[in-house]
Amino acid sequence: MNSNKKMQLVGAVERTVTGGEKKSYWTRIGVAFENSDGSCILLFDYLPTAGGTTIQMRPFDPKEAAQAAE
Repeated sequence: MNSNKKMQLVGAVERTVTGGEKKSYWTRIGVAFENSDGSCILLFDYLPTAGGTTIQMRPFDPKEAAQAAE
């Protein structure tokens, strides 16, 4: 990640669907920025509390974020 690149944070959240089957869905949970020393700042809008939740940093798409805000 370079210093002007923003990454989105996504978490795999498990939900029960019809018939009691469990499925995992990727949910946007925040954003990450890189510091000048290479470390990252993580800003969470939502923090999953379930054990075993997977969190990933993904490339940020401003168009996608604008659509979600509408």
